[in-house]
Amino acid sequence: MKTDRVFLVVLDSFGIGELPDAADYGDEGANTLRSVRSSGKLFIPNLKALGLYSIDGVGAEDGEEVNEPLAAHCRLKELSAGKDTIIGHHEICGLVAEHDLPTYKNGFPDEIIEEFKRLTGRDVLCNKPYSGTEVIKDYGEEHIKSGSLIVYTSADSVFQVAAHEEVVPVETLYSYCEQARKMLKGEHGVGRVIARPFVGKDGVFTRTANRHDYSLVPPKDTLLDFLKGAGLDVIGVGKISDIFAGRGVTESYKTKDNTDGMNKLAEIAKRDFNGLCFVNLVDFDSVYGHRNDVEGYAKALNEFDSFLNGFLPLLRENDVLFITADHGCDPGHPSTDHTREHIPLLVYGKAVKPVNLGTRESFADIGKTVAHLLGVETEMAGESFAQQIL
Repeated sequence: MKTDRVFLVVLDSFGIGELPDAADYGDEGANTLRSVRSSGKLFIPNLKALGLYSIDGVGAEDGEEVNEPLAAHCRLKELSAGKDTIIGHHEICGLVAEHDLPTYKNGFPDEIIEEFKRLTGRDVLCNKPYSGTEVIKDYGEEHIKSGSLIVYTSADSVFQVAAHEEVVPVETLYSYCEQARKMLKGEHGVGRVIARPFVGKDGVFTRTANRHDYSLVPPKDTLLDFLKGAGLDVIGVGKISDIFAGRGVTESYKTKDNTDGMNKLAEIAKRDFNGLCFVNLVDFDSVYGHRNDVEGYAKALNEFDSFLNGFLPLLRENDVLFITADHGCDPGHPSTDHTREHIPLLVYGKAVKPVNLGTRESFADIGKTVAHLLGVETEMAGESFAQQIL
């Protein structure tokens, strides 16, 4: 069977248990799903019916058993070094990273900051790992008075620049970040440069939806390039286009939050296209995982599960839906960082056999299978399981 439409939905950070090398990353014992289940607030009957609790290593608690799951299901290991959004998405699309991206536990070196000041003509505040909401609270007033840019990082490979929209117009902030992206290469080639505009006054500040990510360009062709090269549609929803530096994407739709992303996904499902609709729902990670909000994470999963009630009937005879993740971000873990975990995969469609695919060795098996289903030959990592599910 060849399908015309594949929907690939990434629940950003929805890990399902530590990888064998998790201790090397300080993530021993991490399990995003387990933490969320412990909240007592999780109600996900659709994901349960599809087979989430039938995946290796997950296990059903009392009342959660499903004798005949509706979807093919498995968990996947990460071959790449790291636990970053960029690395996870790139591996899903067939690109395995041999080295982790650089991170800066003590802030960026002087030569980087000095060059950024020279390029922008502005001074710099902070230059430390920081929470994005806390950094504008602590440095926002000084930024407004001085016009200096707030530069900060996190446990991820990111160079983030925050500025008030009335002090630094959004387009100007974007130009500064574009300059930073060109500057940060080689040993300082961070995964993403992120523009973080905010608004507010009198010490009460709020980040706006005008965030923009400038990612490293993938060093090799990914699934998206191969599909576009074959003349297929590649529709990105959320930050997909940013993650791949625009490469391989034929249409892109920004989103404000998970709800907006799900609404856009449903609208795309109602129209004709031929190829891949690739969706990232980021709130699980940015709003709940990084803020150790176990209950909020559970409620966000409940919202997605409820969305499936209306979405699954939109799938056509030969459509295939993939639901997966890109890494973990255990909200019950002592840190607020990403966590090195297995990711789940549920594959659903009227022509898909609901088989247990066990534990697979690479996220890249997803991309290889998507290409196989769409009838496109690729030269990328991964092993297709299309024959096992059709």
